[in-house]
This record gives sequence, structure tokens and C-alpha cells, in this order.
Amino acid sequence: MADEVILLDVDISLFGMRVRVALAEKGIEYEHKIEDLVNKSQLLLEMNPVHKKIPVLIHNKKPICESLIIVQYIDEMWKDKSPLLPSDPYQRAQARFWADFIDKMVYESGIKIWTTKGEEKETGKKEFIENLKLLEGVLGDKHYFGGEEFGYLDVALITFYSWFYAYEAIGEFSIEQHCPKLIEWAKRCMERESVSKSLADPHEIYDFVLILRKKYGIDQ
Repeated sequence: MADEVILLDVDISLFGMRVRVALAEKGIEYEHKIEDLVNKSQLLLEMNPVHKKIPVLIHNKKPICESLIIVQYIDEMWKDKSPLLPSDPYQRAQARFWADFIDKMVYESGIKIWTTKGEEKETGKKEFIENLKLLEGVLGDKHYFGGEEFGYLDVALITFYSWFYAYEAIGEFSIEQHCPKLIEWAKRCMERESVSKSLADPHEIYDFVLILRKKYGIDQ
């Protein structure tokens, strides 16, 4: 009996894109259900009753929530195909640490850039650049974060690349100017079909962000 795999998602979600990349890397076929987060489906509410948010992976009617946990689940469930997490326990711990850093620090500073203005936006921009520089240091001169093979930490960060245009346009700065090696890495990742076909259009994200800024009175 074939596995039934369903992904509850939103096209422009950084976190949903992670799951799409991981599934594509593993070559897993799945049903992609786009959610309306204003009118959440009954399925989403049933599958993620705690947080009531996407992404949710439903594997043989069993839900897995939170993107990094989902990516780890995918790696463990289909471990015979292109491993994402390192086999060495220390390297695995490091990958998880920096993925957590991305969710807590990079994501939060990125939000400040497009949800605020004035000094607060400038602070967010400064923090965002500092956080990316730390990650660029972790990357070093390696092909990918784990070395020669595309892996877990690459999956965790590459989806932010689709949001870089919005951050730069609203924050009026160049990420490449501050973190050239990180942009080289991102372009290298984009050469992978699993990434290029999973990431949302940066201009669609930018348009979405502009609508939200007007809606919430950030841009009058």
C-alpha cells in the first residue's frame, strides 16, 4: 500500500517551502493543499489543534507539525533517500542549533524589517545582517553548510532567499553587499530543482508584504 502524504501549506510561507524542498529532495509524491489562513479549513484545525497553523504534513492520516520537526521526520521516515541530517551526533546537534537560530533570530529580525518603520526598522535591518553574517561564518568556504552535500541546514535557510527581495526593497539595503558568500551559496542551492521549484516568486512575496504594510497602517 502506497503512503498517503498530504501537505497543508501556503505558497509564500518560508516554513511551508522548507517541507516542499525536503519532500522534493527525497522524491516523495504528495497532495499539496493550499490553506486560506483567514478561513482555516476543518482539516487544518483537526490536524493542528494546538497552533492551528501551517505547514502540516499528514502521513497516512497522522499529522506532523512545525517545519523543522517535519523536515527531520521526512529525513527519518525516508532515510534510504538522500540523507539531510549528518550521521555524526555532534554535527547533527550543530545543524539543529543553527536551524533553531534561524527560526529565532533570522526570522524575527526579518519580520522587523517589513512590519515596522523608522528606527525600529533600522534596528531590524542591523540585526538581520548581523545574524546572516554569523551564518556566513558557519558556511565558510564550504559548498553547502554540511560540506559537499545539500542538507538539513541548507533546507532551513534557503527558503529565506525568496524573501530577500522584499527585505531589501523595504529596508533599502543589499544583502549581497554584506554577505556575498551567502548569496553565492543561495544561487548554488537554486541550481537544484528541488529548491527552484519549491520556492515562491520573490515579487509575489514583495507584493503581498506591501499589501500587509498598507493594511496595518505601516505605509500610509
